[in-house]
Amino acid sequence: MATSFDFQHAPGHLIRRAHQRSVAIFMEETADYGVTPVQFAILNALMDTPGEDQVTLAGQVAFDAATSGSVIGRLEAKGWVRREPDAQDKRRKLLWVTPEGEQAVVRMKRIVGKVQNRIVGPLDAAEREQLLALLHKLVEADG
Repeated sequence: MATSFDFQHAPGHLIRRAHQRSVAIFMEETADYGVTPVQFAILNALMDTPGEDQVTLAGQVAFDAATSGSVIGRLEAKGWVRREPDAQDKRRKLLWVTPEGEQAVVRMKRIVGKVQNRIVGPLDAAEREQLLALLHKLVEADG
C-alpha cells in the first residue's frame, strides 16, 4: 500500500497556513474597523489612484474582478467608498475614497504596519529579507 502524500511539508500547504496566519493577525489587529485584508488593499490603492475603475483596481490589488464589486459594495455601505458611472462609458464604475474612508485608512495604516511586523515576527532581519525576496519571486513568476 502506498504511503499518503506528505502535505505537511508541501509548499502549497505551508503557503496556505502562512496565509491563514496572516489573515488572522490582520483581523485581530483591525477588529475595530471590520475590514478584510482585501478591503484594506482596495482602500489603500484608491487613496493612490482616486477615480480608478473597478476592473483596473481589482488588477492592482491582485483580486478577482468578478467578485470585487461585492467587496466594493461593502465598503460603499460603510460610507468609505463612493462609486459612480463613468461619463464616457456607463458600464464602467469609477471609485473614490470618501473623507470618512480616508480617515479610517490613515488610522489603519499604522495598525497594518504592526500586522506586517507580527506576521514576520518569528524571523530575524535576514530571514525577513529572504522571505520577502522569495515571495516576490513566486508571485512575479507568472508575469
